[in-house]
Amino acid sequence: MTGVARRQVTDRLRRGVRAARAWGRAVRPGEPGPLPDFLVIGAQRCGTTSLYHHLAAHPQVRVASGKELQYFSVHHGRGARWYRGHFPRLAPGERTFEASPYYLFHPSVPARVAATLPQARFVVLLRDPVQRAYSHYLHTRSYGLEPLSFADALDAEEERLARATRGGLDSAAAHRALRNYSYAARGRYAEQLDRWFAQVPRERIHVTRTEDLHTDPAGTYGDMLRFLGLPAFTPEAFTRHTRRVDHGVSQLTPALRERLGEHFAPHNARLTALLGWPEPWPG
Repeated sequence: MTGVARRQVTDRLRRGVRAARAWGRAVRPGEPGPLPDFLVIGAQRCGTTSLYHHLAAHPQVRVASGKELQYFSVHHGRGARWYRGHFPRLAPGERTFEASPYYLFHPSVPARVAATLPQARFVVLLRDPVQRAYSHYLHTRSYGLEPLSFADALDAEEERLARATRGGLDSAAAHRALRNYSYAARGRYAEQLDRWFAQVPRERIHVTRTEDLHTDPAGTYGDMLRFLGLPAFTPEAFTRHTRRVDHGVSQLTPALRERLGEHFAPHNARLTALLGWPEPWPG
């Protein structure tokens, strides 16, 4: 069995065990667990795994059964009891959360979240969309799901997504394509935030840059804790967590950088206007 195949099997088993435990809690009498106090909603390949570990380290935070529950996107049909089955019982003063980066991108999620979590808060990490797109490509390829070169995958993206979503946004084919092949689409952040702002008051959504989390982790983390109403705390280390290691020559050539830069320029301009940032990606 190849390394990719082992990784796929391991991930499927982990998700299966987690789901089975949630179903077990859901069928018990009484409430299976609380709803989360806050969510990390994206974006993918923007440092959400590292942020998840930083937040989980806080002494007043207890985590769900896993990082990406995908209830409001992939598993919404399983019902709220199944979702609540993933969260632990809390002592007074404790909070719980989950982190599913697909939530920012999937168009149906904001309304679902607003209806289920009317008081929750939300954290968004955004990264230079050119770098994010290539990291996403490498991530998909590492799972053995991307046979195309980066340039060809960008060329194929629009048709891939259109074809997969013809049967609706919640079909298996739609989720597969939207999660795996949305390299450029996921970097059009303003249109995604617009959907969230239409459903959730802006003051309950905290948006920051991945680059800020890297250059000033303590300050950026402290800002998030204040937004979430959690006491100040400093983890032992702000370690970056990633499951992907780059190998070989980069396919993000100067020509592709320029192409993607031109594609994202109007979307970045919309983002600066929307958030009041002087510029989205300094340096």
